[in-house]
Amino acid sequence: MRIGSAILMGAAIPSMHYIGMMATHFSVIESVEFSAVDTAATYWMAAIIGLFTLLLLGWTLLTSFFNEQLSVQLVKTADLKENEERLKQALQNQEALATLAESRSEELEIAMLALQKAQLQFLQAEKMSSLGQIVAGVAHEINNPANFIYGNLFHTEIYLRELLELINTYQQHYPEPELAVQAKLKSIDFPFLLEDLPKLLNSMQAGAERIKHIVESLRNFSRLDEAQLKAVDIHEGLNSTLLILQNRISYPPNNRPEILVIKEYGNLPLVNCYPGQLNQVFFNILANAIDVLEKKLISLKPKSSFTPFIRIKTTINQVGWVNIQIFDNGAGISEDVQNKIYDPFFTTKPVGQGTGLGLSISYQIVVQTHGGRLNCISAKGQGTTFQIELPIDTLIHTSCFQRKQSQVVPDEAIE
Repeated sequence: MRIGSAILMGAAIPSMHYIGMMATHFSVIESVEFSAVDTAATYWMAAIIGLFTLLLLGWTLLTSFFNEQLSVQLVKTADLKENEERLKQALQNQEALATLAESRSEELEIAMLALQKAQLQFLQAEKMSSLGQIVAGVAHEINNPANFIYGNLFHTEIYLRELLELINTYQQHYPEPELAVQAKLKSIDFPFLLEDLPKLLNSMQAGAERIKHIVESLRNFSRLDEAQLKAVDIHEGLNSTLLILQNRISYPPNNRPEILVIKEYGNLPLVNCYPGQLNQVFFNILANAIDVLEKKLISLKPKSSFTPFIRIKTTINQVGWVNIQIFDNGAGISEDVQNKIYDPFFTTKPVGQGTGLGLSISYQIVVQTHGGRLNCISAKGQGTTFQIELPIDTLIHTSCFQRKQSQVVPDEAIE
Protein backbone atom coordinates (compact mmCIF):
# COMPACT_ATOMS: atom_id res chain seq x y z
CA MET A 1 0.00 0.00 0.00
CA ARG A 2 2.79 2.41 0.81
CA ILE A 3 4.49 1.69 -2.57
CA GLY A 4 1.20 2.31 -4.44
CA SER A 5 0.69 5.64 -2.69
CA ALA A 6 4.19 6.73 -3.64
CA ILE A 7 3.55 5.87 -7.30
CA LEU A 8 0.29 7.84 -7.33
CA MET A 9 1.92 10.87 -5.78
CA GLY A 10 4.67 10.67 -8.41
CA ALA A 11 2.07 10.69 -11.19
CA ALA A 12 -0.04 13.51 -9.67
CA ILE A 13 2.81 16.03 -9.36
CA PRO A 14 3.76 16.01 -13.10
CA SER A 15 0.06 16.31 -13.98
CA MET A 16 -0.32 19.41 -11.89
CA HIS A 17 2.81 20.80 -13.54
CA TYR A 18 1.35 20.16 -16.94
CA ILE A 19 -1.93 21.92 -16.08
CA GLY A 20 0.02 24.96 -14.95
CA MET A 21 1.87 25.09 -18.20
CA MET A 22 -1.40 24.93 -20.09
CA ALA A 23 -2.73 27.88 -18.11
CA THR A 24 0.36 29.86 -19.02
CA HIS A 25 -0.20 28.97 -22.60
CA PHE A 26 -3.75 30.30 -22.43
CA SER A 27 -2.53 33.63 -20.97
CA VAL A 28 -0.69 34.52 -24.19
CA ILE A 29 -3.60 33.66 -26.40
CA GLU A 30 -3.70 37.23 -27.81
CA SER A 31 -0.31 36.85 -29.48
CA VAL A 32 -0.89 33.36 -30.86
CA GLU A 33 -3.79 32.30 -32.96
CA PHE A 34 -5.24 28.83 -32.68
CA SER A 35 -7.94 27.15 -34.57
CA ALA A 36 -11.23 26.30 -32.83
CA VAL A 37 -10.52 22.61 -33.04
CA ASP A 38 -7.14 22.98 -31.41
CA THR A 39 -8.62 25.13 -28.68
CA ALA A 40 -11.39 22.59 -27.85
CA ALA A 41 -8.92 19.73 -27.83
CA THR A 42 -6.71 21.65 -25.48
CA TYR A 43 -9.62 22.33 -23.10
CA TRP A 44 -10.66 18.70 -23.08
CA MET A 45 -7.13 17.54 -22.46
CA ALA A 46 -6.75 19.95 -19.56
CA ALA A 47 -10.08 18.81 -18.08
CA ILE A 48 -9.16 15.14 -18.37
CA ILE A 49 -5.76 15.72 -16.82
CA GLY A 50 -7.30 17.76 -14.02
CA LEU A 51 -9.93 15.07 -13.31
CA PHE A 52 -7.26 12.39 -13.37
CA THR A 53 -5.20 14.46 -11.01
CA LEU A 54 -8.13 14.86 -8.62
CA LEU A 55 -8.72 11.13 -8.76
CA LEU A 56 -5.07 10.49 -8.02
CA LEU A 57 -5.14 12.90 -5.09
CA GLY A 58 -8.32 11.33 -3.71
CA TRP A 59 -6.94 7.86 -4.06
CA THR A 60 -3.76 8.98 -2.36
CA LEU A 61 -5.67 10.46 0.56
CA LEU A 62 -7.80 7.32 0.92
CA THR A 63 -4.75 5.11 0.70
CA SER A 64 -2.99 7.17 3.34
CA PHE A 65 -6.05 6.98 5.61
CA PHE A 66 -6.41 3.24 5.23
CA ASN A 67 -2.69 2.81 5.71
CA GLU A 68 -2.93 4.67 8.99
CA GLN A 69 -5.91 2.56 10.09
CA LEU A 70 -4.10 -0.59 9.06
CA SER A 71 -1.04 0.44 11.02
CA VAL A 72 -3.18 1.09 14.09
CA GLN A 73 -4.89 -2.29 13.63
CA LEU A 74 -1.55 -4.03 13.21
CA VAL A 75 -0.27 -2.39 16.39
CA LYS A 76 -3.41 -3.46 18.24
CA THR A 77 -3.09 -6.99 16.84
CA ALA A 78 0.53 -7.13 17.92
CA ASP A 79 -0.43 -5.89 21.37
CA LEU A 80 -3.20 -8.48 21.57
CA LYS A 81 -0.81 -11.25 20.55
CA GLU A 82 1.74 -10.06 23.08
CA ASN A 83 -0.92 -9.93 25.80
CA GLU A 84 -2.14 -13.36 24.75
CA GLU A 85 1.39 -14.76 24.99
CA ARG A 86 1.81 -13.16 28.39
CA LEU A 87 -1.52 -14.61 29.51
CA LYS A 88 -0.54 -18.07 28.24
CA GLN A 89 2.79 -17.79 30.01
CA ALA A 90 1.05 -16.68 33.20
CA LEU A 91 -1.39 -19.60 32.96
CA GLN A 92 1.48 -22.01 32.36
CA ASN A 93 3.33 -20.58 35.34
CA GLN A 94 0.19 -20.86 37.43
CA GLU A 95 -0.32 -24.47 36.35
CA ALA A 96 3.33 -25.23 37.08
CA LEU A 97 3.01 -23.64 40.51
CA ALA A 98 -0.20 -25.57 41.16
CA THR A 99 1.48 -28.83 40.07
CA LEU A 100 4.50 -28.06 42.21
CA ALA A 101 2.29 -27.20 45.17
CA GLU A 102 0.32 -30.43 44.71
CA SER A 103 3.54 -32.44 44.41
CA ARG A 104 4.98 -30.80 47.50
CA SER A 105 1.71 -31.41 49.32
CA GLU A 106 1.79 -35.10 48.38
CA GLU A 107 5.44 -35.33 49.41
CA LEU A 108 4.61 -33.64 52.71
CA GLU A 109 1.69 -35.99 53.28
CA ILE A 110 3.87 -39.02 52.50
CA ALA A 111 6.56 -37.67 54.81
CA MET A 112 4.00 -37.13 57.57
CA LEU A 113 2.64 -40.66 57.16
CA ALA A 114 6.17 -42.06 57.17
CA LEU A 115 6.95 -40.07 60.30
CA GLN A 116 3.78 -41.27 62.04
CA LYS A 117 4.54 -44.83 60.98
CA ALA A 118 8.12 -44.55 62.24
CA GLN A 119 6.93 -43.07 65.54
CA LEU A 120 4.32 -45.79 66.10
CA GLN A 121 6.77 -48.49 65.07
CA PHE A 122 9.27 -47.06 67.49
CA LEU A 123 6.65 -47.03 70.24
CA GLN A 124 5.63 -50.58 69.34
CA ALA A 125 9.25 -51.73 69.39
CA GLU A 126 9.81 -49.97 72.72
CA LYS A 127 6.67 -51.54 74.13
CA MET A 128 7.69 -55.02 73.03
CA SER A 129 11.23 -54.42 74.25
CA SER A 130 9.90 -53.29 77.62
CA LEU A 131 7.65 -56.33 77.73
CA GLY A 132 10.66 -58.52 77.00
CA GLN A 133 12.64 -56.89 79.78
CA ILE A 134 9.78 -57.32 82.24
CA VAL A 135 9.30 -60.95 81.24
CA ALA A 136 13.04 -61.57 81.52
CA GLY A 137 13.08 -59.97 84.98
CA VAL A 138 10.10 -62.00 86.16
CA ALA A 139 11.66 -65.18 84.78
CA HIS A 140 14.88 -64.42 86.60
CA GLU A 141 13.11 -63.74 89.89
CA ILE A 142 11.04 -66.92 89.57
CA ASN A 143 14.00 -68.99 88.47
CA ASN A 144 16.03 -68.58 91.67
CA PRO A 145 13.44 -69.89 94.19
CA ALA A 146 12.20 -72.42 91.62
CA ASN A 147 15.71 -73.85 91.33
CA PHE A 148 15.95 -73.94 95.11
CA ILE A 149 12.71 -75.93 95.35
CA TYR A 150 13.46 -78.12 92.36
CA GLY A 151 16.99 -78.94 93.56
CA ASN A 152 15.88 -79.80 97.12
CA LEU A 153 12.94 -81.96 96.11
CA PHE A 154 15.28 -84.71 95.02
CA HIS A 155 16.95 -84.84 98.44
CA THR A 156 13.59 -84.48 100.20
CA GLU A 157 12.30 -87.52 98.39
CA ILE A 158 15.37 -89.54 99.42
CA TYR A 159 15.10 -88.45 103.07
CA LEU A 160 11.38 -89.23 103.28
CA ARG A 161 11.89 -92.61 101.66
CA GLU A 162 14.55 -93.43 104.25
CA LEU A 163 12.29 -92.28 107.09
CA LEU A 164 9.48 -94.46 105.78
CA GLU A 165 11.85 -97.40 105.59
CA LEU A 166 12.90 -96.71 109.18
CA ILE A 167 9.25 -96.65 110.32
CA ASN A 168 8.60 -99.87 108.44
CA THR A 169 11.60 -101.51 110.12
CA TYR A 170 10.43 -100.29 113.52
CA GLN A 171 6.96 -101.74 112.95
CA GLN A 172 8.47 -105.08 111.98
CA HIS A 173 10.47 -105.30 115.21
CA TYR A 174 7.90 -103.66 117.46
CA PRO A 175 4.48 -104.69 116.15
CA GLU A 176 2.83 -103.70 119.44
CA PRO A 177 4.10 -100.22 120.41
CA GLU A 178 3.15 -98.30 123.50
CA LEU A 179 -0.41 -97.03 123.89
CA ALA A 180 0.69 -93.40 123.44
CA VAL A 181 2.38 -94.32 120.14
CA GLN A 182 -0.72 -96.20 118.99
CA ALA A 183 -2.91 -93.23 119.83
CA LYS A 184 -0.67 -90.88 117.88
CA LEU A 185 -0.62 -93.20 114.85
CA LYS A 186 -4.40 -93.31 114.92
CA SER A 187 -4.79 -89.55 115.30
CA ILE A 188 -2.61 -88.80 112.27
CA ASP A 189 -4.17 -91.59 110.19
CA PHE A 190 -0.80 -93.17 109.62
CA PRO A 191 -1.87 -95.65 106.87
CA PHE A 192 -3.31 -92.77 104.77
CA LEU A 193 -0.16 -90.74 105.37
CA LEU A 194 2.00 -93.56 104.07
CA GLU A 195 -0.18 -93.87 101.00
CA ASP A 196 -0.53 -90.13 100.26
CA LEU A 197 3.01 -88.93 100.97
CA PRO A 198 4.55 -90.38 97.73
CA LYS A 199 1.69 -88.83 95.73
CA LEU A 200 2.36 -85.49 97.41
CA LEU A 201 6.03 -85.67 96.46
CA ASN A 202 5.13 -86.53 92.86
CA SER A 203 2.77 -83.54 92.71
CA MET A 204 5.47 -81.24 94.07
CA GLN A 205 7.89 -82.65 91.50
CA ALA A 206 5.39 -82.05 88.68
CA GLY A 207 4.75 -78.49 89.92
CA ALA A 208 8.48 -77.77 90.04
CA GLU A 209 8.84 -79.13 86.49
CA ARG A 210 5.98 -76.88 85.44
CA ILE A 211 7.60 -73.81 86.96
CA LYS A 212 10.87 -74.71 85.29
CA HIS A 213 9.11 -75.01 81.93
CA ILE A 214 7.36 -71.68 82.43
CA VAL A 215 10.66 -69.97 83.23
CA GLU A 216 12.24 -71.43 80.10
CA SER A 217 9.30 -70.22 78.00
CA LEU A 218 9.49 -66.75 79.51
CA ARG A 219 13.19 -66.59 78.77
CA ASN A 220 12.54 -67.72 75.22
CA PHE A 221 9.92 -65.04 74.68
CA SER A 222 12.05 -62.33 76.29
CA ARG A 223 14.46 -62.46 73.34
CA LEU A 224 12.45 -59.70 71.67
CA ASP A 225 15.35 -57.30 71.22
CA GLU A 226 17.90 -59.83 69.99
CA ALA A 227 19.38 -58.69 66.69
CA GLN A 228 21.59 -61.71 66.13
CA LEU A 229 20.71 -64.29 63.51
CA LYS A 230 20.67 -67.73 65.12
CA ALA A 231 19.26 -71.20 64.69
CA VAL A 232 16.22 -71.73 66.90
CA ASP A 233 13.34 -74.14 67.37
CA ILE A 234 10.19 -72.54 65.97
CA HIS A 235 8.05 -74.62 68.33
CA GLU A 236 9.70 -73.06 71.36
CA GLY A 237 8.78 -69.59 70.09
CA LEU A 238 5.17 -70.64 69.51
CA ASN A 239 4.89 -72.27 72.95
CA SER A 240 6.42 -69.31 74.75
CA THR A 241 4.01 -66.96 72.95
CA LEU A 242 1.07 -69.14 73.98
CA LEU A 243 2.33 -68.95 77.54
CA ILE A 244 2.35 -65.14 77.45
CA LEU A 245 -1.25 -65.19 76.16
CA GLN A 246 -2.29 -67.99 78.55
CA ASN A 247 -4.43 -65.72 80.69
CA ARG A 248 -6.60 -64.70 77.73
CA ILE A 249 -6.80 -68.28 76.46
CA SER A 250 -7.56 -70.10 79.70
CA TYR A 251 -9.48 -67.55 81.71
CA PRO A 252 -11.83 -65.54 79.46
CA PRO A 253 -14.08 -63.02 81.22
CA ASN A 254 -17.81 -63.34 81.87
CA ASN A 255 -17.71 -67.15 82.09
CA ARG A 256 -17.19 -67.51 78.36
CA PRO A 257 -15.80 -70.86 77.17
CA GLU A 258 -12.08 -71.36 77.06
CA ILE A 259 -10.24 -71.26 73.76
CA LEU A 260 -8.92 -74.67 72.77
CA VAL A 261 -5.46 -74.91 71.23
CA ILE A 262 -4.85 -77.62 68.66
CA LYS A 263 -1.16 -78.14 67.97
CA GLU A 264 -0.06 -80.12 64.92
CA TYR A 265 3.70 -79.82 65.10
CA GLY A 266 5.72 -81.40 62.34
CA ASN A 267 9.28 -82.65 62.39
CA LEU A 268 11.05 -79.34 61.83
CA PRO A 269 14.76 -78.56 61.73
CA LEU A 270 16.20 -75.56 63.47
CA VAL A 271 15.64 -72.37 61.48
CA ASN A 272 18.12 -69.52 61.09
CA CYS A 273 16.16 -66.41 61.99
CA TYR A 274 15.82 -63.48 64.35
CA PRO A 275 13.94 -65.24 67.18
CA GLY A 276 12.78 -62.10 68.98
CA GLN A 277 11.21 -60.66 65.85
CA LEU A 278 9.50 -63.95 64.98
CA ASN A 279 8.08 -64.12 68.50
CA GLN A 280 6.59 -60.69 67.87
CA VAL A 281 4.96 -62.00 64.67
CA PHE A 282 3.49 -64.99 66.54
CA PHE A 283 2.27 -62.69 69.30
CA ASN A 284 0.52 -60.30 66.87
CA ILE A 285 -1.23 -63.06 64.91
CA LEU A 286 -2.29 -65.08 67.97
CA ALA A 287 -3.50 -61.96 69.81
CA ASN A 288 -5.60 -60.99 66.77
CA ALA A 289 -7.05 -64.52 66.64
CA ILE A 290 -8.03 -64.29 70.30
CA ASP A 291 -9.63 -60.87 69.68
CA VAL A 292 -11.69 -62.30 66.82
CA LEU A 293 -12.86 -65.30 68.85
CA GLU A 294 -13.80 -63.11 71.83
CA LYS A 295 -15.78 -60.82 69.52
CA LYS A 296 -17.63 -63.80 68.06
CA LEU A 297 -18.37 -65.22 71.53
CA ILE A 298 -19.90 -61.88 72.58
CA SER A 299 -22.18 -61.86 69.52
CA LEU A 300 -23.50 -65.41 70.13
CA LYS A 301 -26.51 -66.27 72.18
CA PRO A 302 -26.06 -67.75 75.67
CA LYS A 303 -25.55 -71.52 75.86
CA SER A 304 -24.39 -71.63 72.24
CA SER A 305 -22.70 -74.82 71.07
CA PHE A 306 -19.86 -72.90 69.43
CA THR A 307 -16.40 -74.01 70.59
CA PRO A 308 -13.65 -71.49 69.88
CA PHE A 309 -10.30 -72.94 68.95
CA ILE A 310 -6.94 -72.05 67.42
CA ARG A 311 -5.03 -74.62 65.38
CA ILE A 312 -1.29 -74.26 64.87
CA LYS A 313 0.25 -76.48 62.20
CA THR A 314 3.91 -76.64 61.20
CA THR A 315 5.28 -78.51 58.17
CA ILE A 316 8.01 -78.36 55.56
CA ASN A 317 6.07 -77.54 52.41
CA GLN A 318 9.00 -77.40 49.99
CA VAL A 319 12.75 -77.89 50.04
CA GLY A 320 14.30 -75.35 52.36
CA TRP A 321 11.03 -73.73 53.52
CA VAL A 322 9.07 -74.07 56.76
CA ASN A 323 5.31 -73.55 56.73
CA ILE A 324 3.49 -72.27 59.84
CA GLN A 325 -0.31 -72.06 59.72
CA ILE A 326 -2.34 -70.37 62.47
CA PHE A 327 -6.08 -70.90 62.03
CA ASP A 328 -8.98 -69.58 64.10
CA ASN A 329 -12.66 -70.45 63.63
CA GLY A 330 -13.80 -66.87 64.04
CA ALA A 331 -16.01 -64.80 61.78
CA GLY A 332 -13.46 -64.59 58.94
CA ILE A 333 -12.25 -61.61 56.93
CA SER A 334 -13.94 -60.18 53.85
CA GLU A 335 -11.99 -59.80 50.61
CA ASP A 336 -11.93 -56.00 50.64
CA VAL A 337 -10.50 -56.00 54.18
CA GLN A 338 -7.89 -58.62 53.23
CA ASN A 339 -6.52 -56.20 50.65
CA LYS A 340 -5.80 -53.65 53.40
CA ILE A 341 -4.74 -55.66 56.45
CA TYR A 342 -1.03 -55.11 55.82
CA ASP A 343 -1.42 -51.35 55.28
CA PRO A 344 0.05 -49.23 58.09
CA PHE A 345 -2.56 -47.79 60.49
CA PHE A 346 -5.40 -49.88 59.04
CA THR A 347 -7.50 -51.53 61.73
CA THR A 348 -11.03 -52.82 62.16
CA LYS A 349 -10.87 -52.56 65.93
CA PRO A 350 -12.55 -49.74 67.88
CA VAL A 351 -10.59 -46.59 68.60
CA GLY A 352 -8.10 -47.16 71.39
CA GLN A 353 -7.91 -50.94 70.96
CA GLY A 354 -5.56 -51.16 68.00
CA THR A 355 -2.82 -49.16 66.31
CA GLY A 356 -3.10 -50.83 62.90
CA LEU A 357 0.60 -51.68 62.95
CA GLY A 358 0.64 -55.28 64.20
CA LEU A 359 0.20 -57.02 60.85
CA SER A 360 2.14 -54.32 59.01
CA ILE A 361 5.16 -54.89 61.24
CA SER A 362 4.67 -58.66 61.00
CA TYR A 363 4.68 -58.44 57.20
CA GLN A 364 7.92 -56.46 57.23
CA ILE A 365 9.56 -58.94 59.62
CA VAL A 366 8.54 -62.02 57.61
CA VAL A 367 8.94 -60.68 54.07
CA GLN A 368 11.62 -58.00 54.23
CA THR A 369 13.77 -59.19 57.14
CA HIS A 370 13.57 -62.98 56.64
CA GLY A 371 12.78 -63.14 52.92
CA GLY A 372 9.68 -65.22 53.58
CA ARG A 373 6.00 -64.97 52.76
CA LEU A 374 2.95 -64.02 54.83
CA ASN A 375 -0.46 -64.85 53.38
CA CYS A 376 -3.99 -64.53 54.68
CA ILE A 377 -6.57 -67.13 53.62
CA SER A 378 -10.06 -66.32 54.78
CA ALA A 379 -13.70 -65.96 53.86
CA LYS A 380 -16.64 -64.51 55.70
CA GLY A 381 -18.00 -67.02 58.23
CA GLN A 382 -15.29 -69.62 57.53
CA GLY A 383 -12.47 -68.61 59.83
CA THR A 384 -9.02 -67.24 59.01
CA THR A 385 -5.64 -68.83 58.35
CA PHE A 386 -2.40 -66.87 58.46
CA GLN A 387 0.29 -68.77 56.64
CA ILE A 388 3.94 -67.97 57.39
CA GLU A 389 6.60 -69.42 55.10
CA LEU A 390 10.24 -69.07 56.11
CA PRO A 391 13.45 -70.24 54.45
CA ILE A 392 15.48 -72.54 56.66
CA ASP A 393 18.79 -71.30 55.17
CA THR A 394 21.09 -73.63 57.14
CA LEU A 395 20.01 -77.00 58.48
CA ILE A 396 21.74 -77.43 61.83
CA HIS A 397 20.09 -80.66 62.87
CA THR A 398 16.61 -82.10 62.91
CA SER A 399 14.43 -81.24 65.86
CA CYS A 400 13.59 -84.07 68.22
CA PHE A 401 9.91 -83.24 67.91
CA GLN A 402 7.94 -86.06 66.32
CA ARG A 403 4.86 -85.23 64.34
CA LYS A 404 1.89 -85.24 66.62
CA GLN A 405 -1.66 -84.08 66.63
CA SER A 406 -3.24 -83.17 69.92
CA GLN A 407 -6.32 -81.31 70.95
CA VAL A 408 -5.76 -79.82 74.38
CA VAL A 409 -7.25 -77.34 76.71
CA PRO A 410 -5.20 -74.15 77.10
CA ASP A 411 -3.50 -75.22 80.35
CA GLU A 412 -1.89 -78.10 78.44
CA ALA A 413 -1.25 -76.15 75.25
CA ILE A 414 2.31 -75.23 76.13
CA GLU A 415 3.51 -78.63 77.20
